[in-house]
Amino acid sequence: MEGMTDARTAHTADLDAATLRAARALLDDAFEGDMSDHDWQHALGGVHALVWEGTELAGHASLVRRRLLHRGRSLRTGYVEAVGVRADRRGRGYGTALMDALEQVLAETYDLGALSSSELAVDFYLRRGWIRWEGPTSVLAPTGIVRTEEEDGSVFVLPLALPVDLSGELVCDWREGDVW
Repeated sequence: MEGMTDARTAHTADLDAATLRAARALLDDAFEGDMSDHDWQHALGGVHALVWEGTELAGHASLVRRRLLHRGRSLRTGYVEAVGVRADRRGRGYGTALMDALEQVLAETYDLGALSSSELAVDFYLRRGWIRWEGPTSVLAPTGIVRTEEEDGSVFVLPLALPVDLSGELVCDWREGDVW
């Protein structure tokens, strides 16, 4: 269909240095300087979705593999990171194209999709069928399981292969920086 936008997907290892620099610059702009080095590192090592306007990168999102613990199970989880569209290109369906591409990978590869959303993006994810996690969130830190109360209500999931109890505890694997 004319006017439809598609996102190209590629693994981090298949992206050249210039594309990675462009993605980081786009995210720095989209998050108004609130994209830390840890946040950028969290976006690497998985599948990136990219929307281009000619030679200009207009949108980026990535999907990385994580392990989430729930009800005694370790769930192979596709975790969405670094979703951003250039401020001057918003409202053109690029965010939808990015998530369409990542959700296709999710459906084919993972037990569960998960992400942590800013308040600004909540309605976007809800419209796409993502569900707010209602139960407590925690992290499996080097010292054991530690509650992450400040993240309660900001974690969203897309159940795929296995049923989940949205009121139960959800524990993410440890990483430096923001754990969710």
